[in-house]
Amino acid sequence: MNDEIKNSLAVIPHQPGCYQFIDEKGTVIYVGKAKDLKKRVSSYFNKQQEHPKTRILVRKIRKIKYIVVNTEEDTFLLENNLIKEFRPRYNVMLKDDKSYPSIVIKNEYFPRVYKTRNIVKDGSRYFGPYTSVQSVNALLGIFRSVYKVRTCRLNLTPENIAAGKFKVCLQYHIKKCKGPCEGLQSLEDYNRNIAEITEILKGNISIIEKQMREEMHALAGEMRFEEAQELKE
Repeated sequence: MNDEIKNSLAVIPHQPGCYQFIDEKGTVIYVGKAKDLKKRVSSYFNKQQEHPKTRILVRKIRKIKYIVVNTEEDTFLLENNLIKEFRPRYNVMLKDDKSYPSIVIKNEYFPRVYKTRNIVKDGSRYFGPYTSVQSVNALLGIFRSVYKVRTCRLNLTPENIAAGKFKVCLQYHIKKCKGPCEGLQSLEDYNRNIAEITEILKGNISIIEKQMREEMHALAGEMRFEEAQELKE
């Protein structure tokens, strides 16, 4: 272990984030994420490390970089984007994309956003694949909570909505959907939310932080303190 690595290990914080291992040529050879950067990165240099591949990786490390983020969801998005950018040789290769879930934004009126393992060439947008199903579910939960994206499979064409073919469901009554099926939310408003979700999936995580702060202030202003606290948590 060289002095630069020792110095890095001494200052890495106990915070969530992503780390990069760099070899003597300056190439990123591994990217990882952690709830606690200090604990996770330090564990690689434990003398009790038994996995042969990990020992080989550690011997090649000459420098450590890390990025601190606010939440575990942020580490998930950042790790995925860093792996796509650097394609580190020691990361697990996604040889069969169908083994891992992606997030799809469907090509339809009032697009649904959900987890899938099937890629269909129908104009929909796919993000991933991701190695953590738990993180995908957590991210989708945030989208549904903050942006109220619909979960139904109704064919919400302007003609069907204008004809009054649909009625709002339980999701509307529990404030998880804004009722586009009855024309209670415009396509323009819905698509603004989809645009923000798209940016988040590209790795622009500051958007969701700003959006959640604004919504908390709005709820507090309306004296809906319990909902504001729930969103904060």
